[in-house]
Amino acid sequence: MENVPDMALDREMFILRSMALDLEHLGYSVSTRIVQTSDYGVPQHRQRLILVALRHNLEFVWPEPVERPVTLRQAISDLPSVQGGWHIAENRAGFQTYSGAIDPFQREMRARVPRTHAGRIYDHVTRPVREDDLVAFDLMDNTTRYSDLPAELRRYRSDIFDDKYKRLDYDSVSRTITAHIAKDGYWYIHPEQNRTITVREAARIQTFPDHFRFAGTPTAAFKQIGNAVPPRLGEAIGGAVAAAIRSSHPAGLSREDTAALLDAWWRTTVRVSMPWLKGATRWQVVVGELLLERSSQLVREALWPVVRDWREPADTLSAKDALILVANWINRQSAAEQLIRIAESLILADAESVSLVALDQAVLDGALPSGVGDLATLAGDSAITDDDELPVIVNQAILRVASRYANDLSRAKNKNSDGRLAVARLIGFGRPSRNAHVALLEIGRSICSTKDPECSVCPLVRTCAYAALHSLATD
Repeated sequence: MENVPDMALDREMFILRSMALDLEHLGYSVSTRIVQTSDYGVPQHRQRLILVALRHNLEFVWPEPVERPVTLRQAISDLPSVQGGWHIAENRAGFQTYSGAIDPFQREMRARVPRTHAGRIYDHVTRPVREDDLVAFDLMDNTTRYSDLPAELRRYRSDIFDDKYKRLDYDSVSRTITAHIAKDGYWYIHPEQNRTITVREAARIQTFPDHFRFAGTPTAAFKQIGNAVPPRLGEAIGGAVAAAIRSSHPAGLSREDTAALLDAWWRTTVRVSMPWLKGATRWQVVVGELLLERSSQLVREALWPVVRDWREPADTLSAKDALILVANWINRQSAAEQLIRIAESLILADAESVSLVALDQAVLDGALPSGVGDLATLAGDSAITDDDELPVIVNQAILRVASRYANDLSRAKNKNSDGRLAVARLIGFGRPSRNAHVALLEIGRSICSTKDPECSVCPLVRTCAYAALHSLATD
């Protein structure tokens, strides 16, 4: 399955996580990744979410990227020059004269063109160019911004549409070809000619070979091209699927199995570095995170019994003197002041307990850090049901565990995309996922440290790639 990355990057990742669980229940192994199509020989910047599901719990290995990307010059420089306009000037048969490929990519694009059509190029047409746009295009190179154009040539507000016009760079990859190119081609001005790109050029950038034809008008053709999965990406993923089927190597633990393992570990582990994560209310998590999180383990264990009775904001305000005293002991006076402010605002919003709505509003108001709010939502209320959509938290501690488990350090480079997918892979979806998520945080902070991780006591050690690589797994 292919879709836009945003499908996997929402706060809860609800759609993707629930889909993966359903597929696993049907007997499939599931692999997900946000791929950059230029890594697979597609001459454009185009990130897409790919989900691969294989029956019989087979392992899927993602294809290796190409050594260097294909540039726009390699993709389209062999195509003849044309002027803007929906007409074919050379003849009535609907094609132009083609002189021949000069690059391996171009030869691949021409490989299945019938011999009788070797001197023809079809669909090499583009929209007409207005006279004022022709002047604007002539002033632009690939570094020119819309706001750089003379005021009399700008038809749109340059503060809002600063990239409204974009001349493509021959020696780089194209920007993403979208279906919207059918309505607005100004993002795709030819690298050298004063016009927007043609249907055939858009097809080349998507890696459709030249023997592909597109039904309907040029506008319909642009839509077909922009909505498509680039064939080269499809070929790379399809080849990897075929290899996985041939190898028949088992995929290992499912998402549900991994989440159940983490859930069981969290429920049976008594001594943890952040005892407030085992608290009964969201407010206990807020207190622990703001007041004690930066303290030593010795201080946490000594002071948590003092503050854990502050189950709700009202309890904290009633014990304000004790809070100030504790804060003075550990030099966290500012944290105490923040807790008092947040408690007062939450009481105004919800008289009895800290609701999810009130917690989210405190984050929106800037009273509560978003990370603390998410953690309180996730860990601090045993009344939350399986139907509640809980956030997927990705911080350095959690990301380190997920990256080591998969032996993929690239997850640490982009926590907002690959990192979130790696974490979602471990926590699954449904009943065990909440405790599994909190367990990941505890493991990242107390076991899977930056240096000298204590793999022997980690519940993931038997299936962790990092432990296997360093021979740290135990019987």
